[in-house]
Amino acid sequence: MSIFRRGRGGPGRVTVQEAAARTGHGNAGGDAVLLDVREPYEWQAGHAPRAVHLPLSALAAGAGLPAEAQARPLFVICRSGNRSRRAAELLVARGAQAVDVIGGMGDWAGAGLPVVDARGGHGTVA
Repeated sequence: MSIFRRGRGGPGRVTVQEAAARTGHGNAGGDAVLLDVREPYEWQAGHAPRAVHLPLSALAAGAGLPAEAQARPLFVICRSGNRSRRAAELLVARGAQAVDVIGGMGDWAGAGLPVVDARGGHGTVA
């Protein structure tokens, strides 16, 4: 069964390791986009390299996906997993292939996956 299931069960959920592998943060290139839905100050403090930023507040207000995230599978991440779950639900309702990343950027950094700040230096999870 696909992690991008639709229906009454809501969006699928994946670990940070699964998200990293599918978005090209592992040893192989990825076919999906890591969509970070945290607020701008959180994004600037630290985010995954190559992630795409779209705050949940903008998404909930009806903002469309950035061009690089359109028509691609989306792995949605926030700080701890609460906002990303809501964002994934909104995206699935709009017809996108989206899953929630369990544990968010806290688990991402805790797993030793890369985090960069707005200038490309070593970032922190805010």
